[in-house]
Amino acid sequence: MVHIPRWQVILILAVLALGLIFAAPNLLKRESAEALPSWLPSQQVSLGLDLQGGSHLLLQVGIQDVIEERLENLVDSLRIGLRKARVGYTDLETDGPAAVFQVRDLDSIGRAREVAQDIAGDLQLLVSDEGAFRLQYSETALIELRQRVVEQAIEVIRRRVDETGVREATIQRQGNERILVQVPGISDPERLKKLLGKTAKLTFRFVDETIVPVSGRAPAGSEFLSSDELDQFGNPRRYLIKKRVIVSGENLTDAAATTDQNGRPAVSFTFDTLGGKKFGDATKVNVGRVFAIVLDNKVISAPVIREPITGGRGQITGSFTFQETQDLALLLRAGALPAPLTILEERTVGPGLGADSIAAGKIASILGLIFVIAFMVVTYGLFGAMANVALIVNLILILGALSVLQATLTLPGIAGIVLTIGMAVDANVLIFERIREETRGGRGPVTAIDAGYRRALTTIIDSNVTTLIAALLLLIFGSGPVKGFAVTLSLGLASSMFTAIMLTRLLLTTWLRRRRPQALAI
Repeated sequence: MVHIPRWQVILILAVLALGLIFAAPNLLKRESAEALPSWLPSQQVSLGLDLQGGSHLLLQVGIQDVIEERLENLVDSLRIGLRKARVGYTDLETDGPAAVFQVRDLDSIGRAREVAQDIAGDLQLLVSDEGAFRLQYSETALIELRQRVVEQAIEVIRRRVDETGVREATIQRQGNERILVQVPGISDPERLKKLLGKTAKLTFRFVDETIVPVSGRAPAGSEFLSSDELDQFGNPRRYLIKKRVIVSGENLTDAAATTDQNGRPAVSFTFDTLGGKKFGDATKVNVGRVFAIVLDNKVISAPVIREPITGGRGQITGSFTFQETQDLALLLRAGALPAPLTILEERTVGPGLGADSIAAGKIASILGLIFVIAFMVVTYGLFGAMANVALIVNLILILGALSVLQATLTLPGIAGIVLTIGMAVDANVLIFERIREETRGGRGPVTAIDAGYRRALTTIIDSNVTTLIAALLLLIFGSGPVKGFAVTLSLGLASSMFTAIMLTRLLLTTWLRRRRPQALAI
């Protein structure tokens, strides 16, 4: 047991070297670490929201809004389809998670069924003998729709946050219809809320230039939409907009903040092939007409088509600030949310509070380290000093592992490290006490150390593995602070077993070979 094969020595030294290499960038400033050559490790430990400040948002995904919008579109499609099929109907409307209508003539049930089946898609079609039709979402379809919408929302949120340049954001599902967003180090939380709060559904539509009826109601096929512009009375200007969409934001491939020919802030955009063709065809035959650029049912610009806009490129101008053009371009690049989001919970942690947390964590870690080191030296002398070397190496390995895995270090994570400091020497205490017992029993140094490691090994593995299983369960099923604690505890247990069983054994074996003591002072 005291003899260590050469391959184990090489393995121990390799792990120590890798731990030092990957932990070293944390001693540098972030800018200095990022400036290192690409072949050198430059990743640093990611600090959580509670350590560097930032925003915590809990968002509710408007699944019901998606269902209602889809059912309204379904009703419109049914209306058009039934008219084309010359089917008389009444009471065409939405009813809960379904669209319903009643045919006037029972002889037309067959034609109505064909129309409904073509439009139903994955909806259930129920038809009564009296000619009552019902197209509804099944419970399974609703669950799949909810899951799909939430996943799409998470992806869009991630793209929007990444576009801001923020690093180490946490975006994860919480429950069935909620999303947790934690963005550490953000300097403008209000801007983040605005970016995430916008659905960013962009459409290009023509302005309806017909005369508005005296009643002030929009004619069929059009609707009134407001804008940020003010009319002569100081009220938001309203436009009469055709409901028919020329091109939607789904056909955009790129958007960027720029300036127009007069040097004013603007947003340039590029369509894909299909969108460019649609836009080009529409502008060719409508030169001189006003078309509206609508974002989330608000007109953001309403220019006149001076000439055909071909090539799939265009520009959005209006009364924008440069920051607004940057945000608008970001939203367009990231894409529209599949459903509106509502902020249920909001917390902002200031950088000062985060710095205080780091300072408190450092003090707790240093004090814990000092007390443990002092206890080991006083109790076990030279053997305790070797255990302390292993303890310091253990902390370096934890730091290197956090850097490589880019696991987020939180305040509970620091608590896990402090706990690891105390637990890391447990294995060495067991081994040293076994060696003491063997020495008192009359064994020599070599046989006492050999027996001490051999007899304590099973107990060490059992105790650490059971604790590691508990930590892994916390990591899998926990969330937020619990996961932060579980990450550092799991890494600490793994590295402490390595340093206690292998590193201290290497140190003791090297000492035995060089000193060849006749008795052990332990």
